[in-house]
Amino acid sequence: MAGNRFAARQVVWILNSQSEQHKLPWHRVINSKGQIGLTGEGYKIQKKLLLQEGVIFDERDKVDFREFLWKPKITDHSTVLNQSLKIFFTDFIKVSLKNPSQAFFFYKTVRWQKKAARTRADLEKQGVHVPPIMIFSITNRCNLKCKGCYHWELHKTSEPEMNSEKMRSVIQEARDLGISFMVLAGGEPFVRQEILDITKDFPEIIFLIFTNALMINQELLAKLKKQKNIVPVISLEGFREDTDMRRGQGVYDKLKSIIKDLKKNNIFYSVSITISKQTFDDVFDEEFVKGLVDLGCKLFFFVEYTPIKEGTEDWIVTKEQRNRIMDTVKKFRTKYKALFIAVPGDEEEIGGCMSAGKGFIHVSADGNVEPCPFAPYSDTNLREMSLKDALQSKFLKSIRDSHEHLSETEGGCALWIKREWVRSMLNKNTRF
Repeated sequence: MAGNRFAARQVVWILNSQSEQHKLPWHRVINSKGQIGLTGEGYKIQKKLLLQEGVIFDERDKVDFREFLWKPKITDHSTVLNQSLKIFFTDFIKVSLKNPSQAFFFYKTVRWQKKAARTRADLEKQGVHVPPIMIFSITNRCNLKCKGCYHWELHKTSEPEMNSEKMRSVIQEARDLGISFMVLAGGEPFVRQEILDITKDFPEIIFLIFTNALMINQELLAKLKKQKNIVPVISLEGFREDTDMRRGQGVYDKLKSIIKDLKKNNIFYSVSITISKQTFDDVFDEEFVKGLVDLGCKLFFFVEYTPIKEGTEDWIVTKEQRNRIMDTVKKFRTKYKALFIAVPGDEEEIGGCMSAGKGFIHVSADGNVEPCPFAPYSDTNLREMSLKDALQSKFLKSIRDSHEHLSETEGGCALWIKREWVRSMLNKNTRF
């Protein structure tokens, strides 16, 4: 019935005719415009039933699919995530075709991703759950002190950071377990410039390095140019005024210069853009996005601000703004030859929050294995056990098994909003 503009109406009549016998929810089928296809008495009955279920019609008598569209419950998250990563890396190839050597590297990466997925599947059969992604905060140190930064608020510790040998060991074990996608974070990751001497030995892993970029000099550029598996992800807040307000006077102009150097050296790079109520219009401004595309950016992350620091609650995007995010991102995807990802919006598309090993885990600079950078709670540490053993944490499993608590909420990260519940799960699983 695809392509038939009367299909929704026909489905409604078919379901309606069988509803009494089979208790079918015929009234939940409407057309692709969000409108009831029936007329007359049928229209009145269907609308009444929908209203009784809490469905809202706007002034044009349409239903907002973003709020009321039914989505199938995802039970096999591993398969869905593996497929999503395959599409993601295939898209990497498409947007990097003007750089043949980078495109060829991403082509090889697709094959490596398949091998890693098989490794994870084999371990799953042995009762060991391994996510495809690891966020590794390799340092707590930073050369900036940005306003509202979650890391300064959450990761206050006197414990020493892992040394270079231990970092290499953790990355090697992660690769052997089938973790094929790693986010390197901090603090500022390039405080530890030895990290690039480690990542060069693991071409099978894609490393996204989330950085303020101010430490990228000619020496680092030369290393980045050689390592096709490294994607620097540069943090921005929008135009000059907003970026300098959060990150410091003059930062925006320095970043523009560094971005031009990345383009000049043909380095595949990305940007991470924080969305707040105040910056919403600027970061989704066509001029802002097109300007970065013209400067060679091929991957955009739009991340909703999570109010970790007290007094920043007013930075949370409004409900009306949040409803516009995915539509805007989808528009950019069709208009520009670049990849656009919204967080947490795109997580919701593949089954909600991916933390606690469902899709990723977080390893802190001192070795704690945690659900997420925004949930610094742990019952395992890599100084005391292997990554394989740490992934079998009862605490992490209890969060994965309680997925109903992980639906994204207003203000970004669900685990941060529900941190009291997370703490209760940690206490429950660490009692003697």
